[in-house]
Amino acid sequence: MRHDMQRNTPRPPARTERSGLHEEMRRFFDQFIQSGDVQDTSSVVTSQWVPRVDIHEERERFVILADLPGLEPQDVEIWMDKGILSLKGERVTRPGEAGDATDAQAGENDVRFSRMERVSGRFHRRFSLPDSADADAITATGRNGVLEISIPKRPETTPRRIQVGAGRDGASGG
Repeated sequence: MRHDMQRNTPRPPARTERSGLHEEMRRFFDQFIQSGDVQDTSSVVTSQWVPRVDIHEERERFVILADLPGLEPQDVEIWMDKGILSLKGERVTRPGEAGDATDAQAGENDVRFSRMERVSGRFHRRFSLPDSADADAITATGRNGVLEISIPKRPETTPRRIQVGAGRDGASGG
């Protein structure tokens, strides 16, 4: 009888086993979700997360829209070097969140999450710009968690309509 009771009683995993499994699952899903475009190599290896971007071309400029919720535009570094546009920044977790509290703060600022889905940490993305981009005139603005980078095209590379004139009557070579 004692044997029957123990046979179907699973032992719950220890807390450390659960948190290790949870962390492994989170990393797997982060990699799966963030690696939707296998060809995208714009993220630097040291990045802890990859902000999503839309890139489109207009008649006189290229536009990059980057989703950076929780970041102030002035906290994002943008620079241009040898035809490569780089975005770099960090979204930090507030002190006391997710175990960031120091031992001195651990008492009253200790926050325990039941769910934590928003990623934080460093990011760094790089984009190769075409030769037609005017690197000296790049501007950036941010609003509502979206950073807009405007990259004008050089004037000589924008399409220009050429008027076709009528030929001269009797224009012969002699």
